[in-house]
Amino acid sequence: MTTDFAAELALAVEAARGAGAIQLERYERLERIVHKGPKDVVTEVDHLCEELILGTIRRRFPDDAIVAEESGEHRAGRGKGAHASEGVGRAWVVDPLDGTVNYANGVPLFCVSIGFVLDGRPTVGVVYDPMRDELFSAVAGWGAQLDSQPIRMPDKERLEDCLIALAMPWTGYRRRESAIRRATRVSRNLGSAALALAYVANGRFDVFVQVRSLSNWDVAAAGLIAEEGGATVTDPAGGPWYDARRRSRGVSVVAATPRHHPTILGLIR
Repeated sequence: MTTDFAAELALAVEAARGAGAIQLERYERLERIVHKGPKDVVTEVDHLCEELILGTIRRRFPDDAIVAEESGEHRAGRGKGAHASEGVGRAWVVDPLDGTVNYANGVPLFCVSIGFVLDGRPTVGVVYDPMRDELFSAVAGWGAQLDSQPIRMPDKERLEDCLIALAMPWTGYRRRESAIRRATRVSRNLGSAALALAYVANGRFDVFVQVRSLSNWDVAAAGLIAEEGGATVTDPAGGPWYDARRRSRGVSVVAATPRHHPTILGLIR
């Protein structure tokens, strides 16, 4: 792929594969698991992968801002530029190991997610699944790829034939969740939002709905990949799916074919 962002794409691919190699090397051989919250954990692999990715970014683009799941926000180097959360300038949004609970329990569904955001707009995205050695990528305006081959989500005529990745809070959404389940064929929750959202780009999932509990590092890369694969991607109100100022664990995303996206939004509201 030859684009104005070829260097950024190459960096993201290199860093994602490097982090994936660490994950494979230590898979089911963890030395330390720390509870970040009642249902969230972090491992030494999360930190090792993040260090590798951030080091790669700093060597190539030292003036870029970074926001990463484990170490938080890093202001642009040399005092230049804005914070990544301000949506101004160049920023990298990194989840070094999405699906840590899966990884810590030996469930082979996890990935590396690296997004490059320019002036608040996701511009380059890479999601790498080391267990399957599959690399999803996208550059804004250039389509989505899987292992360097173009991909496009199929347009199923009937919503009831669609497989949905669904995760909604129990409180306040019980009836809406039931309505969505009835309207679609079956729902799944992979335990890795970035991987599930990237799967929309080639039709492994026809619909992705997750209300709350996401952070920008979960969606910056995968949302772009889904969008470039042909999906309509928004928040549950039909607004922009990415906002650099949204707080962690407060992000929601809906992705579906243009044919079915309005129906899904109607079922959520």
